[in-house]
Amino acid sequence: MASPDPVLDKDGVRLTVDDAVATVTLTNPDKRNAQSPALWRALASVGQELPGTVRVVVLRGEGKSFSAGLDRQAFTPEGFDGEPSFIDLARGSDAELDEVIAEYQSAFTWWRRNDIVSIAAVQGHAIGAGFQLALACDLRVVADDVQFAMRETSLGLVPDLTGTHPLVSLVGYARALEICATGRFVGAEESERIGLANLAVPGSELDAAVRDLAAALLAAPRDAVIETKALLRGASGRSYEEQRVAERGAQARRLRDLAGLAD
Repeated sequence: MASPDPVLDKDGVRLTVDDAVATVTLTNPDKRNAQSPALWRALASVGQELPGTVRVVVLRGEGKSFSAGLDRQAFTPEGFDGEPSFIDLARGSDAELDEVIAEYQSAFTWWRRNDIVSIAAVQGHAIGAGFQLALACDLRVVADDVQFAMRETSLGLVPDLTGTHPLVSLVGYARALEICATGRFVGAEESERIGLANLAVPGSELDAAVRDLAAALLAAPRDAVIETKALLRGASGRSYEEQRVAERGAQARRLRDLAGLAD
């Protein structure tokens, strides 16, 4: 079956939409899908381009690696064509630097919107910014050759692309600290065991496993999934009693909707 025409295809990012499923593909396999500010802007624009019919977003990378992280060219004096180098950015004020990093983070924030469920299909290296991009998604299905690593500390930096919150939520503070501070690799078996991955499969089965998961997510009514996702996302910030109240309110809305009594 022919692939749908791209809705967006620029700066190493391609978006295609097939009814309720959107696929976001990193398209620079020769550089192991290394990331740049232009790629981050393209990813941010994907979140704005998604049609309202989309319920599931699949994120994948072409080639042997999901994403090897930040393109090291960012640390050279030349930087990227038409972009300030990171060295130039470091010379700016705190407010200017904060604004730039916030813009970069916008590529990583929309994946957890309540109206979609996002799945990262991860093979090979997912390092630094690549690891954080996989963590930006709701769910992760990994191939048996996956290698997660948070290597920022080895460069004298910190993870700043929204990956620290989901990492701690998934594996706990102590293990997250150990993974980040050592920069070690986390393979498929461990990533599934500690909760980084929902499922680990042979590389030849990765696409099929993601399709099966997407189909299962689409089997439930959309509004019920949206309400459930909102409940679960907010649970860590609520007390037990507050969560009980949130559950009752969400269920009341669902019952009224099913009975045709919604406002």
